[in-house]
Amino acid sequence: MIDFYKVMQRVKQILSLHHKKEKILDKDIAYALELDPQYFAVIKRRRKIPYEAIAYFCKRYDISMNWILLEQKPLYLT
Repeated sequence: MIDFYKVMQRVKQILSLHHKKEKILDKDIAYALELDPQYFAVIKRRRKIPYEAIAYFCKRYDISMNWILLEQKPLYLT
């Protein structure tokens, strides 16, 4: 089973690298996934992974979706 918190941890990792910020908040993740922060709070509580938003996030940052969801290498799609 894919763990919501591990997936969001990897999203935070990408955001912190690209935005050079040490602390990434839930609202930063929500905006990066193009989700409403209130909706993100709901899916976080339910531990529901927003697969479509993750797919667009991966495309925008050229990240492997396998890495985000399953932590499989390679990290980047270059």
